[in-house]
Amino acid sequence: MKRGTRLARALAPAFLAALGLALVAFPALAEDEASRLTGVVNVNTATVEELQLLPGIGEARAHAVVALRKQRGGFKSVNDLLQVKGIGEAGLDRLRPHVTVTGKTTVRVR
Repeated sequence: MKRGTRLARALAPAFLAALGLALVAFPALAEDEASRLTGVVNVNTATVEELQLLPGIGEARAHAVVALRKQRGGFKSVNDLLQVKGIGEAGLDRLRPHVTVTGKTTVRVR
């Protein structure tokens, strides 16, 4: 057996274990990130930067929220966020405590 193949086979279990730990830890990181937020983001008036403060919302998804908001003339319900590509039921459940469709954006990171 070639040396590279042996090394790859020897390292594969360690790599898979590390990947598994990272996947388990990622939701915990998102939870920690969300727990540092106070206030809410009004998805009908928020900037891309304000939307990115939300758990699971990066730049691309924030732009998708703004684009859909413009297309639809605003969101009537928080549930309308399910129409944004990349936001599913689980993502919406994480967002729900931090978003609104009325009032001011008051979100702050502690």
